[in-house]
Amino acid sequence: MELKRRRVIVLFLDGVGLGAEEPLSNPLASDAYPTLRALLDGRRLVAQTGRLSTASAELIPTDAVLGVPGRPQSATGQTTLLTGINAARLLGEHYGPRPDARVRALLEQHSLFLRLAQAGRSPYFCNAYPQRYFDAIQRGRRLLSAIPYAAVVAGQTLLTYADLCAGRALSADLTGEGWRRELGYPDAPLYSPQEAGRALWELSQPYDFVFFETWQTDLLGHAADLQGAIAFFQRFDAFLAGLLKAADLTQTLVIVTSDHGNVEDCSHGKHTTNPALTLLLGAERQILAAAIQSLTDFVPIILRFLGVPEPETA
Repeated sequence: MELKRRRVIVLFLDGVGLGAEEPLSNPLASDAYPTLRALLDGRRLVAQTGRLSTASAELIPTDAVLGVPGRPQSATGQTTLLTGINAARLLGEHYGPRPDARVRALLEQHSLFLRLAQAGRSPYFCNAYPQRYFDAIQRGRRLLSAIPYAAVVAGQTLLTYADLCAGRALSADLTGEGWRRELGYPDAPLYSPQEAGRALWELSQPYDFVFFETWQTDLLGHAADLQGAIAFFQRFDAFLAGLLKAADLTQTLVIVTSDHGNVEDCSHGKHTTNPALTLLLGAERQILAAAIQSLTDFVPIILRFLGVPEPETA
């Protein structure tokens, strides 16, 4: 009898913290998210809820400040999440948005994608990128952010429009509408949010570790776009419903997390020092949640869940 594959799926929402229960500035204080409210027994994703364990989910306010003064930034926050190393403390500062040579060196040596590949597991970064993104990289007009850089140094080729059309990749906006409306791909596949969640489950089947990133939450936070953020979280709520309905949650750990706060306070358009959002769903969530306090704690629990031994320390 073939054993079912144990799998970790990370849904990474850039710039989402747990903020005040203030509907005029915090989109997560809205009652517009039925899936999340059901998972949390009617509670909201706000600071006042605190650490919460329900029959379906673990909510964990996650330290993103990491003992370093200042507002957390994407490069060091994402690198900490992906390596288990406190990158901000090592560098002596929060740094971002994109990695410099110091941050890239950490990812080149310690990335979770790389560690899983070296252990014989199959990591997969499932975001698709348009051709103009690759053109800008080629011309030196932009740098890879920490997450795609971590995937590339582990040997993955970043996914393209062809992968999106073939069902091997997803759009950062969940539905693919942005590819048609903003990126100039009129024939790009469109999904409802629920269909996109099911599509993520389908494309995850060959892999042990699947990572999906959306940066739209951070952009909406910087724009202080409260209504846009509510609309996005409504799409994400339906996307999550589609994924959870399709997934085998007896063998799958779903992690929803972020690198720093931002969009939870749409009054100013800046990063915050609020705890980052973390939700654990699915298999072994209660046991693993107990080990999470900060962004440094995700690599150990993912390796543990997938049965990959931590390297011995001298």
